[in-house]
This record gives sequence, structure tokens and C-alpha cells, in this order.
Amino acid sequence: MAMAKHDDEFLEFASARSSHLFRTAYLMSGDWHQAEDLVQETLGKVYAVWGRKRRIDNPDAYAQTVLTRTFISARRKRSSRELPSSQIPEREFHEADATLRMTLLAGLAELPAKDRAVLVLRFWEDRSVEEVAHIMGASSGAVRTRTNRALARLRGTLGDRLPDLAVI
Repeated sequence: MAMAKHDDEFLEFASARSSHLFRTAYLMSGDWHQAEDLVQETLGKVYAVWGRKRRIDNPDAYAQTVLTRTFISARRKRSSRELPSSQIPEREFHEADATLRMTLLAGLAELPAKDRAVLVLRFWEDRSVEEVAHIMGASSGAVRTRTNRALARLRGTLGDRLPDLAVI
């Protein structure tokens, strides 16, 4: 009986958070399929400790941390150096400037994993420096430094493709 309640609570959590985790994973990885794999691996890791969730103060933040660390870890592995596709699957965009969005996604795809993670967490997820530091297991100063360097790399990568990066 306790196991069924445990599973029901986890399924409710996973249903509520999957789309948010997927969006973050997609922005970090730049690949639809890799994002799905990251979310599945993240949910598997969260489920492994779900029975002890009383020790997890904030399951949402814990899942975000697991996702980010899983992404960074996967990028370190040799198998993660494979490039599954150079094209993003076509999707309907309802935003005014889809070209800007695609340019930024292409620029993010060229950055190292930690740089992508810090930019996605800071600017897309609108997380504070302290939150990103906690998620990435780094100091606040390291996050600030990485953010500045990542933005400089993104500007350099995009070059003339993006006239003004003040939008992020």
C-alpha cells in the first residue's frame, strides 16, 4: 500500500514537471532526442531517491539540479561528442522573431556544455547566480565568471548573425 502511494506521488510529480524539464534539457542539448533521454535519466535518478523525499526540501529544484549535472556529465563522455543532427526539427513558432530564436539556438549549440548550462539557467530559466551556483555545484563567483565568458563566446560565435545581444 505504501509503495502504491509512493509511486502515485512520483507519477504526479513527473507529470507536472516533465514539460519544464524537457524544455530546459532541449535548450541545453539542442537536440530533441537527447533532451528526451536527459529527462528520462533525470526522472529515473529522482525516482531512485523519491522514497526518501522527506530529505529533499524542494523536489523541483532537486530535479533541476539532477538534470543540469546529468547534462554536463553526458557532455564529458566520449559518446556525447556525436552530433546526431545539424538541423532542429521543424516546429511551429508563435513568437514574433523566430529567426532570432533560431540564431540563438544555433549559437548555443556551439558552446561547451557548462557555458550552455549557465546561460540557459541564468537567462532562460531566470535563475539567480546563487541558484545556478547551487545547481551546478560551483561558487557564485565561478558562475559570474562563466556567465561573462559564455556571453562573450556566444557573441563571438554569432558574430554578424546577431546585431544586438542585449535581448538576453
